[in-house]
Amino acid sequence: MSVDLVGFLGVVLVAYVVPGPDFLVVLRSATEHPAKGRAAALGAQTGLCMHMLAAAVGLSLIAARSPVVYDAIKLLGAAYLVHLGIRAVLAARRAARERRAGQDTTGGPGDDAGPPASAADGPARGRWRSGFTQGLLTNVLNPKAALFFLSILPQFVRGGGSPTRQIFFLGILDVLIGVAYWFVLVAVAVRLRTLLARPKIRHRWELTTGWLFIAIGIGVAAAS
Repeated sequence: MSVDLVGFLGVVLVAYVVPGPDFLVVLRSATEHPAKGRAAALGAQTGLCMHMLAAAVGLSLIAARSPVVYDAIKLLGAAYLVHLGIRAVLAARRAARERRAGQDTTGGPGDDAGPPASAADGPARGRWRSGFTQGLLTNVLNPKAALFFLSILPQFVRGGGSPTRQIFFLGILDVLIGVAYWFVLVAVAVRLRTLLARPKIRHRWELTTGWLFIAIGIGVAAAS
């Protein structure tokens, strides 16, 4: 099988390092709980596999050539990102109100109150399902991921073999690299959990990531 591995690996690594919706979803999920972060990573890469299979059967090509379909997918993805952002902002504000109410009742300092309660502290199955679903939907509703397989991967296919097999090979390699990269990111993010256990810092983190989700979603919608 003849493929341009060096050039492909360079493009893939740059694509993963540059922060995007997947990066933010995995990072935020990992700071809530390591299992949720890994689930979000697997969800994102599952979405990538779906794009790869769709490209192989031509569905992504249809979406790419139809402005209506492409814009519909893009707007759905933008709406989902805004939804995640609004949930994060509302959760941060709700936690802040509860913390202030607790201070009024006990008179204790807010930063000694311990980690805030969240969905990440729930049952392991629900936590995993939540992370996986967020990672999957964020990736599946990103038409740029589909276009990657249609426009970028073929550039690294070389003669002397089946183009379809080479694209599948590069696509699977992309997915495996992504899993490794996201798991490293999760391991790094887990070290932030102690810092984020402080309510005030957690509040700022939730607000920041929430507004980032909203900004990215609005940016995606505006580009439609």
